Amino acid sequence: MNRLNGKRTLITGGTSGIGLETAKQFIAEGARVAVTGTNPETLAKAKAELGEQVLVIQADAGNIADQKKIADAIQEGFGGLDAVFINAGVAEFRPIEAWDEAAFDKSFNINVKGPLFLVQALLPLLSNPASIVLNTSINAHIGMPNSTVYAGSKAALLSLAKTLSGELIGRGIRVNAVSPGPVSTPLYGKLGLSNEDLQKTASAILAQIPAGRFGEPSEIAKAIVFLASDESRYTVGAELIIDGGMSTL
Repeated sequence: MNRLNGKRTLITGGTSGIGLETAKQFIAEGARVAVTGTNPETLAKAKAELGEQVLVIQADAGNIADQKKIADAIQEGFGGLDAVFINAGVAEFRPIEAWDEAAFDKSFNINVKGPLFLVQALLPLLSNPASIVLNTSINAHIGMPNSTVYAGSKAALLSLAKTLSGELIGRGIRVNAVSPGPVSTPLYGKLGLSNEDLQKTASAILAQIPAGRFGEPSEIAKAIVFLASDESRYTVGAELIIDGGMSTL
């Protein structure tokens, strides 16, 4: 299909998991794609996997100066943008007693501050019409133990999707959100848990999913393709929950 034919697109955190799969689907739908990441090794792997036509940008998702750097690279490479998937994020789970200011700031810098200032930096480049999709989380809705800061940051990002949708629609820019439940991505391997604790955590989460399994990145990416395409041109300020029924319990 060619639902994104010729569209200039940006995916932050596009070197693994949901971001990488979305990049693949964007390309399959005819889009020109730029991805961001921090790790030179995963950036190189993404370039090799996605193809030489993809614009790869090294940037720290929580650093304000790097958001301007992304905008400059897009200006030079594409001249403008038609769709943005703000996906880069961090998930850290701790009991409330274990949080400190530095860890709190890291989560909110990457999950909230960076996205806000990236949208600000990209505004002059966004076409009319354009689509922005924010990757939030089902944790913004459920009271999962040890997710205090992560859930708070994703709730703030979801609020940002709604407020920006009202603010930017007059410019022809639609803002929407996807809120995935647990998905089989490398994110869970970055939680700092031992293999044993990781298995216990995965089993406990799985027991809360009526669908009986974790989601696949491709299932989230298909929803993002829809929201980035003109098929969703009447969808504004919406949240698409994709969680296998987890939030219904």
